[in-house]
This record gives sequence, C-alpha cells and structure tokens, in this order.
Amino acid sequence: MNKHATYQQLRGHLAYLKLAAAAEHLPGALEQAERDKPGYTQFLHDLLAIEVTATEQRRLASRTRLAGFPSTKTLEDFDFTAQPSLDRRLVDELATLRFIEEKANVLAIGPPGTGKTMLAIALGIKAVHAGYRVYYTTAADLVARTSRAALEGRWQTTMRFWNGPQLLIVDELGYLPMPGQDASHLFQVISRRYEHGSIILTTNRGIADWGQIFEDTTVAAAILDRLLHHATVLSITGDSYRMRRHRDAITALRPALTGRPEGGEFPSSQVGNSRRRQQLLSQLWEAAERE
Repeated sequence: MNKHATYQQLRGHLAYLKLAAAAEHLPGALEQAERDKPGYTQFLHDLLAIEVTATEQRRLASRTRLAGFPSTKTLEDFDFTAQPSLDRRLVDELATLRFIEEKANVLAIGPPGTGKTMLAIALGIKAVHAGYRVYYTTAADLVARTSRAALEGRWQTTMRFWNGPQLLIVDELGYLPMPGQDASHLFQVISRRYEHGSIILTTNRGIADWGQIFEDTTVAAAILDRLLHHATVLSITGDSYRMRRHRDAITALRPALTGRPEGGEFPSSQVGNSRRRQQLLSQLWEAAERE
C-alpha cells in the first residue's frame, strides 16, 4: 500500500471512530512530524490531545447550553466590596464545589438586587466548567412545569428531570406567593433531591418569614428541614446594586440638569425656567433615597 492510500485509510479510520478533530488536524500533524521527527508515542499523544481538547470544549458548550443560565457572569465579576455583609471566605469555600460532592445545599437570603442570583449563577458556571450537570430555574417556572406535568400525566418523567442535575439552582423564591399545590410540588422536588443532589436556592425572605410564602406552614417547615440539614446559608444585607447605580447616576446628573453647583444654590435667572425640571428631579431623588 502506497503512502497516499495509507493516509486516506488513516483519515477513514479517524472518521469511523468519530475523531473529527484529529482527522481535521492530521495533515498539519504529519507535516510537523516530518520536520520535528517525534517518536511514535509522542506523535500519537499530540494528535489525540487535539481530539480530547475538542471533545472537552463540545461537552462544556453542551453543559452550558443545557444549564439554561440567564447570564454568564462569573465569581470574578462579583463586586464583593459593594456587599461587605457577605462572607467572602464562605463564598471561596463554596467555589471549591465540595458542597456538590457532599450533596449539600446553599441558601442565599437577601433583599432584591443584592447579588443573590449572580452568585448562584456564578457558582453554577464554575460547576459546569468543572464537569458537573447544572440546571437553572426560577421557583415560579419550576412549579409551573410540575403543575403541567401533573395535568398531562408526565409526573414521574418530570420528577426524574428535576432529579437529574448534580446541581439545581432555584431562583427567586418568595417574590410570589405559593399556594398549597405549588408548595407541595416544590417540596417533592426538594425531597427527592435530598442527599442525592445539591440545590442552590435564592430568596428575598428570611427563614422566619417563610410562612408568608406558603399557605401550608407544615410544608414550609418540611422544605426548610430538608434544605437546611446539609446547607450553607449566605446572608446578604447590603443595598441593591440597581438602586445604588440609580442613586449614583442621579448624583452625577443633578448638577448638570439643575445648573446648581454642588452645595450651591440655583442662579436666580434659572429658577423660573428650571422649576418644573427641579421638582421632577427632586421626586426621583427622594424615591431613590427611600429605596
């Protein structure tokens, strides 16, 4: 068999084995081997390393797509200085992802806009890059899907779906009330995952206020019991990022819009022309301060 036929057969073998990246890079790898004269083992190692890298990238892209993250912010993007109440060492410990191996949970509690969702997603992204199966959902979407599944006779299939990810992120619990049946569905998802898979749950309600989320306080207690048995609680008590940006923007714009120097008074020639504008701006300022 001549050299060309051997090359074509090698390409065919790689394609048959679905080693597409290795097949694509084979010509260049052979040319480099002609120049560098590596050993047979080194040549095979380098060629298969290309395939391994391509496979890892495809799998990472697939895990990321299936996770359904609404954003791609990472822990490196999180501004810890803006939330001094957050225990940085606790977050760093969670970033090791040991809690996933231990099938433990994370409960992030804090007012709206304090970064709970961003932290949850950032930990989820880190888990995806580490090879874990992750899925993101809001509490409202979770109970909506389980309710549809119950009506359509797909309950067991849906329960297997929620039990599949190694890390399930349930976001925004407490923003909407959860009536009895919805609470029961959430409980069943959490119960099935208990000591089988990890959950990161974010909520704007303190644990003592969970009775206001659920109609049935017994169900609320059961959910908390399973969540907190093996859990890390992140408590964030700082200001909302969004409202802080609004206040900063208003502070920056106020002198330009009003013509008032910082700490000064309106020039008398501008009082009449800017009275309505100043009233509206003052209302916006006061609203931001109340937030």
